[in-house]
Amino acid sequence: MTKTDDIIERLASDLKPVPRNALWRRFALGVAPALGLSLLLMLIILGPRVDMPGVLTMPVFWIKSAYNALIAAAAFAAVFRLARPDGFMGHFFGLLGLILAVMAAVAATQLLMAPIESYQLLIFGSSALHCPPLIVAFAIPVYAGTVWALRRTAPVDLRLTGFVAGIAAGGAGAWVYSWFCTENGMPFVLIWYTLGILLLGAVGAVTGPRLLRW
Repeated sequence: MTKTDDIIERLASDLKPVPRNALWRRFALGVAPALGLSLLLMLIILGPRVDMPGVLTMPVFWIKSAYNALIAAAAFAAVFRLARPDGFMGHFFGLLGLILAVMAAVAATQLLMAPIESYQLLIFGSSALHCPPLIVAFAIPVYAGTVWALRRTAPVDLRLTGFVAGIAAGGAGAWVYSWFCTENGMPFVLIWYTLGILLLGAVGAVTGPRLLRW
């Protein structure tokens, strides 16, 4: 036996099998508490909506919530795949484009059915300037939890993985914010919520190569 073979055998002798579903558990431990923290911060900083019982009967509220939840779910599924050395995104960008297209159709329909004088309210609302920063703020804990989960994995494309992780966290942060936001314009959601989500994607693309290095 050569010296190289001896080294390989010694290294291999210490290997232990990875438990089944270990990666799922890692992500659950990283993301679930972080999402709970974001919800808690939302309640502390902004407080619950006083009109929540009535809001829950409005279709626009559930469309807004579903839009962000679907983006987060699609991105987290892609991050889970990218966490492996042989991982790939699947059809993430196609699915993301489909979600955006459906939301754009909903927004366009709302504009077509509304009087022209209401366009400014539907597009800019009363919170366009602070909506994206708040989404970023509520998404940061989720991004930190996702990075923590990814630190024990082996993604190959760190910039892409960071970008998709940022989109996932941004979607989660936007979902949290949607429970407080009083805007009912679907064009507002399409523009300003999406901007907040993309800002987190940019943060992930910049920080991913450094934070996910292995």
